[in-house]
Amino acid sequence: MPATPAWPPRSAPRLFVATPLAKGEAVTVEGNQAHYLAKVMRMAEGDVAILCDDATGEWAARAVSVGKREIVLEPAEMLRPREQVPDFWLCAALLKKDRFDLVLEKASELGVRRIRPVLARRCVADKLNLDRARAIVTEAAEQCARTALPEVAEPVKLDALLRDWPADRTLFFADELGGEPAATAFAANPGPSALLIGPEGGFDDAERAAVRALPGARPISLGPRILRGETAAIAAAALWMATAGDW
Repeated sequence: MPATPAWPPRSAPRLFVATPLAKGEAVTVEGNQAHYLAKVMRMAEGDVAILCDDATGEWAARAVSVGKREIVLEPAEMLRPREQVPDFWLCAALLKKDRFDLVLEKASELGVRRIRPVLARRCVADKLNLDRARAIVTEAAEQCARTALPEVAEPVKLDALLRDWPADRTLFFADELGGEPAATAFAANPGPSALLIGPEGGFDDAERAAVRALPGARPISLGPRILRGETAAIAAAALWMATAGDW
């Protein structure tokens, strides 16, 4: 007797959509997403896609209409509710485009709740295409089957970040001059947290002093080796998730 095919199919494409999802309420997909489904995935009427709305969760949806420029999908079954995301922010200084793209992608995969790009004096880059950045984290979340998206905020100057820092959130400061071992600090300071990572040339003395003067700042060490900005951001975020997050 033949095995019953898995439903939804493992090969079903995954997409985040802006429309809130509910059973039986059709949503229309247009633009690049419609092109991907119709031309790349060869979707036909009756085929299934996995949709997420970053609010309710993950849904299996059937294509009820496939056109050249738009596809109409009807959610049929909720598969998973939206995941609970640890309250962890990544405040990473802007890097060269390809390196910061990697930070965005991996932060999304790791489960970071909020990404706050920071402008420091030694930053090589000083601008961020926010739409492109959000597209990168969305694609990463789709590829690793997440049901929630990290928030990507506008870049902020370091002094403004520190001035408006919430008193109830610990700021772990990856200081190349040293600090408490990161794993120890993470385990000893549960609760809302954030990680501050510097630019290619590091923070200058005045910036380092300003961060250390913040009451909620905890200088940490990421080990005996000097890490590039993208390596430090990814490694430290992974360590926080393993020590104080949801791993």
